[in-house]
Amino acid sequence: DLRTPLSSIRLLVEALSDGVVDDPDLIQNYLSQTKKHVDILSLLIDDLFQISQLDAGGIPLNLEPASLADLISDTLESFSGLASQKGVNLSGSASAGVDPINIDVLWLGRAINNLVSNAIRHTPTNGSVTVCAKSVGDNILVAVTDTGEGINPQDLPHVFERFYRGEKSRNRSGGGAGLGLAIAKGIVEAHQGKIFVKSTPGQETVFTFTLPKR
Repeated sequence: DLRTPLSSIRLLVEALSDGVVDDPDLIQNYLSQTKKHVDILSLLIDDLFQISQLDAGGIPLNLEPASLADLISDTLESFSGLASQKGVNLSGSASAGVDPINIDVLWLGRAINNLVSNAIRHTPTNGSVTVCAKSVGDNILVAVTDTGEGINPQDLPHVFERFYRGEKSRNRSGGGAGLGLAIAKGIVEAHQGKIFVKSTPGQETVFTFTLPKR
């Protein structure tokens, strides 16, 4: 995963450096492709950094009373452009009784980002991605639902494993290094919560995690 963007960047830069490309429009295209691969590389390195922190004995949480509703709203806003570009309807809600809750806003935001990003990536045009939070007993339940391709039953037990990508669903062609869900799981568990997934191939996938109210 690291070598692929590096190899592409090397080839593009060498072509520009050697003067193989001299058309202004083509040069701009090469630069745009280079930036795209740099962004991919940056995301991969960031994921590896997060995993290394989990391996080092957990992540240092800064727990404080916060609004989960606001965090979900901010996440939806940040992904609105990508969803619109793909033609995916993105929506969300938070029921009464959800806020306030003691969380690390930055870390939990990363977990929700990973789940929403994953959902959008695997949802086709005219599909939908929904994020909902509600109070259930002593816990807060957050569900990210998409009407995408679904996950094969044989892949379901492995989706939270590092670097795992199913052969036919949510695979390498969809992007990602297979770390996002593992990171989300680590963050949720650091908050003393649990995360689950259920899916119907060709219909929908629902990633759900719970957080203790106290």
